[in-house]
Amino acid sequence: MALQYVGTGRIGTQQSVGYTASAGTVTNGVSTGVTKVRVLCTTDAFVSTDGTDSAYVPALSPEYFTVTPGQHVSATQVSAGGTLYVNEIW
Repeated sequence: MALQYVGTGRIGTQQSVGYTASAGTVTNGVSTGVTKVRVLCTTDAFVSTDGTDSAYVPALSPEYFTVTPGQHVSATQVSAGGTLYVNEIW
């Protein structure tokens, strides 16, 4: 699998939320003008940016996702609850 270079960016608004077997969804949607977010989960989780499709994200491994302004990022546990951290990248 090839690595994708996501470039650099300014760290923007940060949100966090707990998740369990029920999805934890950040309160605010992605800000206008933002197209990338950095996600970190404290335990293995499935992360979604659109509420339907999800990607497996290993614990403590930052991941970057392309998003559309207004989207809400969420996570659901694989086997243990944790905290989802989302940073907007400008």
